Amino acid sequence: MNNWPEGWSDGNRGGGYGHGSASAQPDGARVMRQVRRGPAAPGGGQSAPPYGVPSQQPYDDGQGHDGYDSGYNTGQVYGGGGGQGRGGDMYEPRPAPNWRKRIKWTSITVVTVLVVTTVATYFWADSKLNREVDLSKVIERPEAGDGTNYLIVGSDSREGMSSEEKKKLHTGSAEGKRTDSMMILHTGDNGPTLISLPRDSDVEIPTFVGSESGKTYPGTGRHTKLNAAYAEDGPELLVRTVEFNTGLHIDHYVEIGFAGFANIVDAVGGVEMEIPKGGIKDSKSGADLKEGKQTLNGEEALAFVRTRYALAGSDLDRTKNQQKFLAALANQAATPSTVLNPFKLYPTMSAGLDTLIVDKEMGLFDLASMFWAMKGVTGGEGTSMNMPISGSSGGNLVWDKAKVKTLVQQLNNDEKVTVSGN
Repeated sequence: MNNWPEGWSDGNRGGGYGHGSASAQPDGARVMRQVRRGPAAPGGGQSAPPYGVPSQQPYDDGQGHDGYDSGYNTGQVYGGGGGQGRGGDMYEPRPAPNWRKRIKWTSITVVTVLVVTTVATYFWADSKLNREVDLSKVIERPEAGDGTNYLIVGSDSREGMSSEEKKKLHTGSAEGKRTDSMMILHTGDNGPTLISLPRDSDVEIPTFVGSESGKTYPGTGRHTKLNAAYAEDGPELLVRTVEFNTGLHIDHYVEIGFAGFANIVDAVGGVEMEIPKGGIKDSKSGADLKEGKQTLNGEEALAFVRTRYALAGSDLDRTKNQQKFLAALANQAATPSTVLNPFKLYPTMSAGLDTLIVDKEMGLFDLASMFWAMKGVTGGEGTSMNMPISGSSGGNLVWDKAKVKTLVQQLNNDEKVTVSGN
């Protein structure tokens, strides 16, 4: 007696898989789905299986799908074996990298980034220039000669400085601004020439037009110190006075104040200078420098270029120190460690451009040319000197007229300077 529903028999149980069978053939061989691994051997038999893998028989799933092959024995499962993929197709070998194409596009990308960065930097820097000086207001100007002449002025402007900064830099708290140093830089085909104009130089104030009032002030033959011209009517009168007393055409004007000077020095990481024997100590400028080679920070550098009372030659020795330092500063700013390092280059440019005052026609290329020329003076490619002095009158330094005439002629003709200064 069996427990199956009525009308059912052992033959209705799906072959009795999993329940045993009276048949002599094992359940797995009769019922379990098998996979045919290859073509039948001659005579209708199965081909020999690979070593260690039992042969498997074909099966019929009852739906006419006979002979399913998983590919296991031939190593084709999951696309493996024999270099063939699904369906027996061969995989294409990965092509070798096209290095020429990669280098080409990498180069294009790098060049594009550099161009965009350079253009953006140019417009950023150009927008920061303070073009405040209008040289078109200067009257009765001498003819321009060959080469380019820059009038470089260091003023004692304390604009934007806090009380602590004034105390730290020993600048005092005087209102307004005066010229602390003045130089003419000539650039041309025979190397740069840097000429200091002592602030105590005896000059005649000529007829001029007021930069603010527009009123004409006739010349009276009045003589005064050169720095008084700047104090009287600013950069325009200073340019007018220099041109009138030298006969040299000034093409561009550049001015920097105390704070800007110190900030530039700090931005480039200091400037190395050789302090003369005995050192420099001056309570008025704040200088307290020991002799020997050392790197000056912004505070020390400002004290160094302002010192005159502790020097034997007073203002004449000070102008020489100023020339040496400015040339060294330009050289430091132009080194690869500054130019190629954006973390130093941009702070340096920002520190300088924020505080520079230039004429309305000054461009970045003019400014760059000026700094490269200053660097050339240090490198021995140019000449540095003081304006030739013949003596003094009433405390003012009198220029040697004959030497000044020859000097100006050589500069106008862009010739090698042979005149020596004090």
